[in-house]
Amino acid sequence: MLYYFLYPLRVDFTLFNVFKYITFRTFGALMTALLLYLFLGKAFIRYLQQKQIGQFIREEGPQSHMSKKGTPTMGGLLILFSVGVSVLLWGHLENAYLWLVLFVLFGFGAIGFYDDYKKVIKKENLGLQARIKFPLQVLLSLIAGYFLLTYLDFSTELLVPFFKNIHPDLGWFYLFVVFLVVVGTSNAVNLTDGLDGLVAGPNIIAFATYGVLVYIVGNVRLANYLQVINIPGAGELAVICGAIVGGILGFLWYNSYPAQIFMGDVGSLSVGAALGMVAILAKAEILLILIGGVFVLETVSVITQVISFKLTGKRIFRMAPIHHHFELKGWAEPKVIVRFWIISLMLSLISLATLKIR
Repeated sequence: MLYYFLYPLRVDFTLFNVFKYITFRTFGALMTALLLYLFLGKAFIRYLQQKQIGQFIREEGPQSHMSKKGTPTMGGLLILFSVGVSVLLWGHLENAYLWLVLFVLFGFGAIGFYDDYKKVIKKENLGLQARIKFPLQVLLSLIAGYFLLTYLDFSTELLVPFFKNIHPDLGWFYLFVVFLVVVGTSNAVNLTDGLDGLVAGPNIIAFATYGVLVYIVGNVRLANYLQVINIPGAGELAVICGAIVGGILGFLWYNSYPAQIFMGDVGSLSVGAALGMVAILAKAEILLILIGGVFVLETVSVITQVISFKLTGKRIFRMAPIHHHFELKGWAEPKVIVRFWIISLMLSLISLATLKIR
């Protein structure tokens, strides 16, 4: 909205010319979302405490987590609010890609909210059943993919990192890629959300990295120089990446060890889905395996644990997801968290290096 109200004033006041720059509006979106969460966070936590909306802790998990029982959860609601307000203020609202990411963000947020509602308010330990949750996730991802291919005439080529001449055109099979990336990332981020601040750090790094990537593919000169596909309008996604980074930074202020609030499924499912959608729109779907390497590691640890136990009756890890394995080995919770952050940062830096190694 600020773009439409203030940018026309550049005729009389050249200062307002800055609103045409994506970089300026991205920083504005980041700071707006961050400050909103910081200012509203305490009151939001008090409200959750009054309503007794607290986290359920599994008894079979690390015993050190039992002290966290009852900690306010559903902090993702304030992330969604902060991001939504921030994007409406700083985004170019005629950009269809922006609305597509918002659709996925709030659509998966609604699924996560209902799951949290059943678990922490209705006290149903299993929450929303997988046979209902998963089809809803698939439906939302396919709606987004169908809109992308039908109305936005989006490229269905799959770009392969390191190989600039390998880009198979998948046609309508690209819908499966959209489903796999969006739903897979959503649930991978959800699995990672198990320690104070653990899921926030890698998400901040991942969205910051994709903020750079969408800016590059949306800029014809940079895209041609780096020999990546140019997607007109994709640069505007840097604004929503900035807003999500700001929202999660604000959340991390209260979620850092020891946590005052947890994200809940309303946050992890929505943020993960948005990350997957941004990866699709940046034409960096495969690169998400590297940028979101921590999320992949957590997911693979669960899958291999289940397969191993069913086939051999033995567990590979002391507990899955793998962050609990390191806890049970004696690592302090902050050590697990910070080391996972460092791994995430290293992988993101490597992923950016692939832009020149082609």
